[in-house]
Amino acid sequence: MSIRRALLLTLLWVLLALAFGVYVWSRLGSVAALQYATAYLTEWSLSIDNIFVFVLLFRFFQVSEKDTPRALTAGIILAIVFRIGFIAGGLALIQKAHWVLYIFGAFLVYTGVKMFTTKGHEQNTGDGKINRVLKKLIKNPFALIVVTLALTDVVFALDSIPAILAISTIPLVAYGSNIFAVMGLRSLFFLLKGAVDRFRYLQQGVAAVLVFIGAKMLAGMIPLHLPEWASLLVIGACLGGSILLSIKKRPT
Repeated sequence: MSIRRALLLTLLWVLLALAFGVYVWSRLGSVAALQYATAYLTEWSLSIDNIFVFVLLFRFFQVSEKDTPRALTAGIILAIVFRIGFIAGGLALIQKAHWVLYIFGAFLVYTGVKMFTTKGHEQNTGDGKINRVLKKLIKNPFALIVVTLALTDVVFALDSIPAILAISTIPLVAYGSNIFAVMGLRSLFFLLKGAVDRFRYLQQGVAAVLVFIGAKMLAGMIPLHLPEWASLLVIGACLGGSILLSIKKRPT
């Protein structure tokens, strides 16, 4: 896929996500729409972090250019199926025990702090024991990369699903923000695959977002409520700041 086509498809998915946000506004009101925008921006940022790991995985398994699009499509379909199940389970759990949100909050703070201090994404590329076992069990290279992509996304979902449910437990918001972000992964991959080493501070920006969302969840015990627009501004500032810092300090 050319850079031009990848850019056009990425913009198309963003426009479709925004259109769905307008639908949420008309159906559920402005608060739900702001929650959707915040959730989508959060999931989109986590998806970018996910893509960088995908690029490293394709390098590690030496996937050919011809097989890359098919492997991505299959991996994304599996990711959507897994995420729908995770969101459904999370919503059911929260309805039965609302205090689970505080556990999610503590987990997000821990994950964010750990991500902030970790250098790069090498620990997720294929050097782990799980991928070595997969290599022994799955001899078909195409099936191996698809399964690895799906399992990698499951790991990312352990962060993203609690983050989304922390922002909103409205099913339309939770499902919509997650699915639209994941559906845009394929074109976003081809758009960013050459820029993995340029956005070296984006991981810290995503980590700051996770810490903020987790802290916001824990603040609910006080209780302390932050307006939806303020959350959106803080998340946007974290991501935008990390991208600008990466551009300013990129290696020559």
